[in-house]
Amino acid sequence: MKSYIIKKLFAFPFILIGVSLVVFIAIRSLPGDPARLMAGNQATPEAVQDMRVRLGLEQPLPVQYIKFVEGAVQGDFGHSLKSKQPVLSEISERLPYTLILALLAYIVAIVVGVPAGMLGAVYQHRAIDQIVMILAITGASVANFWLALLAMNYFSVELHWLPLLGATSWKSYILPTLTLAIFPMAVVARMTRSGVIDVLSADYIRTAKAKGLSPVRIYWLHAFRNALVPIVTIIALNFGSLIGGAVVTESLFNWPGIGRLLVDSVRYRDYPVIEGVTLVAVSGVVLMNLLGEVVIGFLNPKIRFN
Repeated sequence: MKSYIIKKLFAFPFILIGVSLVVFIAIRSLPGDPARLMAGNQATPEAVQDMRVRLGLEQPLPVQYIKFVEGAVQGDFGHSLKSKQPVLSEISERLPYTLILALLAYIVAIVVGVPAGMLGAVYQHRAIDQIVMILAITGASVANFWLALLAMNYFSVELHWLPLLGATSWKSYILPTLTLAIFPMAVVARMTRSGVIDVLSADYIRTAKAKGLSPVRIYWLHAFRNALVPIVTIIALNFGSLIGGAVVTESLFNWPGIGRLLVDSVRYRDYPVIEGVTLVAVSGVVLMNLLGEVVIGFLNPKIRFN
């Protein structure tokens, strides 16, 4: 496990370099000129060219990329083309909102998804199992922006129970959290059900039943414990889906997180912010996956990582 973690950490910078190169090329392939956006639609060609020079966009692309990498290595992603503020400062202001939202959604997904999957496995092919599977398939299939719009219209516009936009109070977290948690909750429920069903057919489960152990010990201590590896794996991998879902959710709810910052930056072709947010998000996904693999190694020491 130690050698595997060292290999992963050694590969981490190369992953970021690859991602940064792809993002650098992709965003500069987008239509639109940030210099024109900053100078204004009525600006003369000379004013636009002057703005391009001030932004450093007149330099060859390899030179721009090298400067970006040199700055990123030192923790400096440059300055926002729109706000003129340091990119790292803008990200540090927005990141806590996204992390809290993702953490709450993770907790909801696990607290609801795991017991639902357990119920489906224990009562396999019965009414409870069918209800769980229908809800799980629906949650994994329905677009979260559609659910968000429905929830906003019903709970905020019609009933006036919850705030519609922004992060003004603790109530503001409810709708974005539930919207963001729907997909991972459905995936966790399905994976829990599948993993526990596989374990329930094992000999030691039949032995535990023959010994007269209580259902709680059989299903939670023996079955669920031995089905944890795939469950933990899917929970770790779904961190990426939470980050991706946060972009849509934060935009709909006007949430002051990095998801909305990314959308605004794409709209204004704010290259430094797009690159900075993407690298931070990718770093979180990679580290979360590594943490999941470490947890799996502790849960099942027989697993060998290469």
